[in-house]
Amino acid sequence: MQPTEQIELVHDGDPFAVFERWFAEARDSEPNDANAMALATATAHAAPSVRMVLLKGHGPDGFVFYTNAHSRKGREIAANPKAALLFHWKSLRRQVRIEGRLEQVDDAMADAYFASRTRDSQLGAVASDQSAPLDARRTFLARYEEAEKRFADGAVTRPPHWTGFRLVPHAIEFWLDRPHRLHERHRFEKGESGWTSTMLYP
Repeated sequence: MQPTEQIELVHDGDPFAVFERWFAEARDSEPNDANAMALATATAHAAPSVRMVLLKGHGPDGFVFYTNAHSRKGREIAANPKAALLFHWKSLRRQVRIEGRLEQVDDAMADAYFASRTRDSQLGAVASDQSAPLDARRTFLARYEEAEKRFADGAVTRPPHWTGFRLVPHAIEFWLDRPHRLHERHRFEKGESGWTSTMLYP
């Protein structure tokens, strides 16, 4: 792809349209998990933490992932709903940074996604007290086997604390690799009249 074509992508007025095109290219070029993104959260006292999660839905309303609300990230989201995402597509030499607030998806949406997961993944969600101390791996595996027996005759019920969150963005930044570290950055910010974009020094 020629540099002028990449610039054209970023000069669109709609950051979600830019993201959709970049994400489609990443799905074609990344060897694994093009939907992997770093999620940064913080405590009520602004102590940060970051981990990789998987994007499971996106559009003008935001970017959706699922997790155990009792986990460390879940507790931090409850205490401080401001967060940031980072996509790094190494095969394309591109990054996307997203900042905004998190809101919980409704039960119907969480149920629908949970039902779409493999049965083993559903059972794992039931068995895991995510982020809690674990004395031995065999304890976790025993809990998994117990969940298998409990739901042997029917569908696995979504635990009420296993849910989804949507990051509603107020800023989206696109980063393009350039030779000699003369990179290109375009930042979109949402104001009262909609999205505006600005180029930034690399």
